[in-house]
Amino acid sequence: MEIQQSIGADIIMAFDWCAPFGCDYETAKEAMGITHRWLERCIKAKRREDQALFPICQGAFYDDLRKESAEFVSNIDAVGYAIGGLSVGEDKETMNHFVEFTAPLLPHNKPRYLMGVGTPEDLLDGIKRGIDMFDCVLPTRNARHGSFFTMNGKEQIKNAKFQEDPLPLDPTCDCYACKNHSRAYIRHLYKCGEGTGQALMSIHNIKFLLNFVKGARKAILEDRFEDFYNENYPKVTT
Repeated sequence: MEIQQSIGADIIMAFDWCAPFGCDYETAKEAMGITHRWLERCIKAKRREDQALFPICQGAFYDDLRKESAEFVSNIDAVGYAIGGLSVGEDKETMNHFVEFTAPLLPHNKPRYLMGVGTPEDLLDGIKRGIDMFDCVLPTRNARHGSFFTMNGKEQIKNAKFQEDPLPLDPTCDCYACKNHSRAYIRHLYKCGEGTGQALMSIHNIKFLLNFVKGARKAILEDRFEDFYNENYPKVTT
């Protein structure tokens, strides 16, 4: 808590134990119990008044533990609530089940935050199941390895087809990289080992996801999210 206070983050997280995928019931239950006790200590700890403390719902991959944890954290009057312990190696069907199961158990009038999720398709699946907030290292990690998002799926800048490509990383994107540089130039930087190439793709990947969820939010407000989902899901998963 002292570290988060010194960093000055607007949203700070209660300390939790994220049980590993595949753990047995007793391990999951122990991790959940310790997470709940740590939450109580985090609430009592001194922190800045302008920092919002989010409790984290755990329970691994057991419905009854998820329900118990969701009820426990919901009794805390927090600004928002996080769902942790997912996207840790399980398949998408399993992750989506526990998001769909857990999200409705958390307060409906507060933000619900799914931790560690960041692909466009996972964002769509999370929003569909009641998630409001996400975070993930994926946009920058992908960029470091030469991968960038487009509205027609993920691409790899190292591919030879981009060697003389004059188009931006994604023609629909308005980020700095797309407005000022071509795929060919960014590929050249990346192939030369010039860090600017990775930086430009990081800028793009982050802005792409921000634009993507902005479009999802607009669709929700216009009561057409189902159409937005059906239109975009097949494209971004290619």
